[in-house]
Amino acid sequence: MHGSHYGQIDSVDGHDVITQLLAPWPEDAAATWKLQEKFKPVPLAEAHLMSPCAPGKIVCVGRNYKDHASELGNEIPKEPLVFFKPVSSVIAPGAAIQMPSAMLTQRVDYEGELAVVIFRHCRNLTEADDVRSYIRGYTIVNDVTARDLQKTDGQWTRAKGFDTFCPCGPIVSDEIDPWAGVEVVTRLNGVEKQRGNTRQFIFDLGVVLRYITQFMTLEPGDLIPTGTPSGVSPMKKGDVVEVEIEGLGVLRNPVA
Repeated sequence: MHGSHYGQIDSVDGHDVITQLLAPWPEDAAATWKLQEKFKPVPLAEAHLMSPCAPGKIVCVGRNYKDHASELGNEIPKEPLVFFKPVSSVIAPGAAIQMPSAMLTQRVDYEGELAVVIFRHCRNLTEADDVRSYIRGYTIVNDVTARDLQKTDGQWTRAKGFDTFCPCGPIVSDEIDPWAGVEVVTRLNGVEKQRGNTRQFIFDLGVVLRYITQFMTLEPGDLIPTGTPSGVSPMKKGDVVEVEIEGLGVLRNPVA
């Protein structure tokens, strides 16, 4: 079957297998049924993976771990600090992070993060709303950042917005619980550089989603990276960066 599709991953005889194709949103049963007609299961290791979501917007949370805020000499925020990355920055697992010209930036850092994928329209969420019902699942993002531009520009659009600066994947899953705590680990050329746990969030996902929806509508597929632990440092051409979250796999991208 040609083209790109969403797929369901199941464990079959101890191996991850794409067992069926899905419509973008699971409630579309008729479309899902049609996709099933000629599909044969494919081992996940043999599939060519694209970004597992196609967001309409990417709304990021900055400085959501105290240690990361401190390592860059920043104050702990009193409320969630949010910013955008353009959707043109999204790349798939395995795709190359392209280093900008040295005339533009001298330092490009990795930032491994857990990201939320929105399930349905939400606006003005309150304490009475169950935010989990608005979450389709979770994935991994590398919030690549031109650190020097972030400091000099006074705002973060350019530093965060280069093409290829948002690796995303490899899967979306609703089978982890960030409230209970999941480990976020980043490795550069196989050497561990970051390790944090979502229990260390300054603002948990409920606070984040209620805050964002006070001033904008979140829509199905929107991506919410939730902040990075301490340990950020520069990458260079030829490096390989990996971000791992148990239950979500490893997001691996070379630097070119």
